[in-house]
Amino acid sequence: MSQEIINRVANSQLVTIDLEDFYPKGERVCMDLKDWLEEGLILREKNFRNAVNAFDWNQYKDQYVALQCSSEAIVPGWAYMLITTKLSPICKKVVIGTIETLDTVLFQEILSDFDLAPYKNKPVIIKGCAHLPIPENAYVTLVSLLQPKVKSLMYGEACSSVPLFKA
Repeated sequence: MSQEIINRVANSQLVTIDLEDFYPKGERVCMDLKDWLEEGLILREKNFRNAVNAFDWNQYKDQYVALQCSSEAIVPGWAYMLITTKLSPICKKVVIGTIETLDTVLFQEILSDFDLAPYKNKPVIIKGCAHLPIPENAYVTLVSLLQPKVKSLMYGEACSSVPLFKA
């Protein structure tokens, strides 16, 4: 007589959150201000403004843009702001920093609107092994939000999770 196999994970109250499900779709690009500076180091206001006004910004339409300067030039804050005035109307998001900084900001915004009600007093597992570049800070933020609400918190997969917190 064979015994029926019971999937205890499927029958449990365990709720899985996969941050990949929240990953914003769209191309991420980095714009290097070094290319806008004389010799990659010197910002001359008049020349910079002329270049900004003459540039075709439509290539950044519906993209996520990270602004940075890879040279050791000292770039005044207004230069980033001036470029942002051109990018904001056409792209999805502009930040100063790397693509990782951009993704961190995007997840901060997403998680600030995250509805915690469905997870109240439940065992929750935060799925690991992402195929998309989920910033580490997104996991930390999610844990901070969930901890006061959930019964327990784990990381990984249901078959091999790491316990993080138990109320």
